[in-house]
Amino acid sequence: MRRSGFFTKKLNSFLMFSAILCFSYLPSFSNEVEKHGVNHTENADTAAISHASSNTDSSHAEHGEEKFNASELILEHIADSHDWHLWGHTSIHLPILLYTDKGIECFSSGKFNHGHDKVAGKHYTYAIEHEHIKIVGENGEVNEEATKSMIDISITKNVMSMFISMILLLLIFTSVASSYKKREGKAPKGFQSLIEPIIIFVRDDIAKPNLGYKYARFMPFLLTIFFFIWINNMIGLVPFFPGGANLTGNIAFTVVMGVITFFVTNINGNKSYWKHIFLPDVPWWLYPIMIPVEIIGVLSKPFALIVRLFANITAGHIIVLSLICLIFIFKTIMIAPVSVGFVLFMDVLEMLVAFLQAFIFTMLTALFIGTAVAEPHGDH
Repeated sequence: MRRSGFFTKKLNSFLMFSAILCFSYLPSFSNEVEKHGVNHTENADTAAISHASSNTDSSHAEHGEEKFNASELILEHIADSHDWHLWGHTSIHLPILLYTDKGIECFSSGKFNHGHDKVAGKHYTYAIEHEHIKIVGENGEVNEEATKSMIDISITKNVMSMFISMILLLLIFTSVASSYKKREGKAPKGFQSLIEPIIIFVRDDIAKPNLGYKYARFMPFLLTIFFFIWINNMIGLVPFFPGGANLTGNIAFTVVMGVITFFVTNINGNKSYWKHIFLPDVPWWLYPIMIPVEIIGVLSKPFALIVRLFANITAGHIIVLSLICLIFIFKTIMIAPVSVGFVLFMDVLEMLVAFLQAFIFTMLTALFIGTAVAEPHGDH
């Protein structure tokens, strides 16, 4: 009875946390809708003023109304940004770092005034269009040649989110490591007792089955991948600062993770691994077919990791935001209970997906490394 009561309390606490997380989407998302609508209204008012000499007051009013564009708002919400929106019209302006053919430029993203203003730098004048920085000439048009030669190395929202997750990783593992040193040979206690079962899970259910007795060599790498992806997935589910960044749903992030796995796998590949690729055990006249197939297989492994993580995380964010958009599309509070109910269900599901995607990425990475370091049959 005590045990069932304990689990009931834990379940109620979990559902309460999920409900709070779900409802916290609404104010932040409504602020995004308001800001989105203000930008549209400003653009509409500008267009109406320019046509005032030839149009009537009724046409001005007609141009002043803009329909709610859910797809545009969702894409803006999941995309990277040079500002970190907090609430209302308050944002954290991140640093802009540009490497041009005339030198390095550095200034605050707040100077762009949410894309309405141009910034005169030391070397060029800059404008921002859909979070892409462009170099503009004296006539106000984009200088395509100078823009192509420019490299944007700015600290964006996703980069800041990655720094936050790295700090969390350092705090977690340094805390657990110090606990092991202080309590050597004793039962885990406190935060150590929370993290140790996850570490044992990665070791016993991911590393050992795929790497055999060589698992200890790759445990730091596998643990880093697992916790790094999992923490970033969970941070992305939090709709307010310091969460809300769609880092693991960014294709650039998943490409880097896949490339790291590719290099770790192939650098540690033994003679048997490379022999299987370039000298497979087939008749020699099949080499022109088998060798390209094996090379494609080597390249497709990290590609599968890249696409799987990117697609699943991005799809989850889009579904949650789409359900919230129903309130603003139908323009009635009556749809709110249905929308919030589905968002609550999707949030709980996304928590599972956040763990599952970290597990799958780590599992496949261990599997790929295991095939590269595996010894031929009969060797020990």
